[in-house]
Amino acid sequence: MKGLAGKTALITGASSGIGQAIVWRLAQEGCNVAINYRSKPEEAKHTETVALSQANEAGHSIKTLLVQGDVSKEEDILRIVNSTIETFGSFDILINNAGIQADFPSHELPTEKFDQVIGVNLRGAFLCARETLKHFLSQQRSGVILNVSSVHEIIPRPNYLSYSMSKGGMGNLTKTLALEYANRGIRVNAIAPGATITPINESWTSDPEQRAVVESHIPMARPGYASEMAAAAAFLASEEAAYITGQTLFIDGGLTLYADFRETWSA
Repeated sequence: MKGLAGKTALITGASSGIGQAIVWRLAQEGCNVAINYRSKPEEAKHTETVALSQANEAGHSIKTLLVQGDVSKEEDILRIVNSTIETFGSFDILINNAGIQADFPSHELPTEKFDQVIGVNLRGAFLCARETLKHFLSQQRSGVILNVSSVHEIIPRPNYLSYSMSKGGMGNLTKTLALEYANRGIRVNAIAPGATITPINESWTSDPEQRAVVESHIPMARPGYASEMAAAAAFLASEEAAYITGQTLFIDGGLTLYADFRETWSA
């Protein structure tokens, strides 16, 4: 895609799932990648190895960085951003992908679990964006911030209150930053995946009965793939999307189209 080759991207939570797929797609486009991970360095190393291989196959020579850090901790975020700048000199794209969830009835949701989810998904995304904005502004450079949200940015999800709240907040974070920095050449958008085959969703993707239940709610009757989410992320990060800011792109097989209304049941 236009304008990605030679750029540098920092991707949080990038050692598996959608974050990993975004790393690989950006590498294929010739983008240098800083791969953040919280734990499991072996998964991060695998992500890096495949990224280098895919870039090479596409005819690109890229640089990579593995950078450990927990985005719920401000000191870790500062280190992640500073390490990226020290390694590459600067960076052009932030992908706020790190995310967790907690499954509890809302009246039983422990405060520490609520704080943990909000801390990673929303507070962490804000802090990463804040430090990235400081870098862009100090360098007087344009740049891209892309948040990985969810269909639960707009669809309530019982038993996952903190997750739904964090993604709803991410939607407004996206819009507010986009409006605030549009005249500085900084674009801020989000992608909102629907049901996607990733390790975090293994509880239903690996169970045929549970998978059938999930698919019954999706108009296209199938889950999405991480590579499909990565393709949309690459587009929004590229110059092909130069006139797009403040938007959330839902990639959900029609899940947000009120699937229960596929057949009329009320006048």
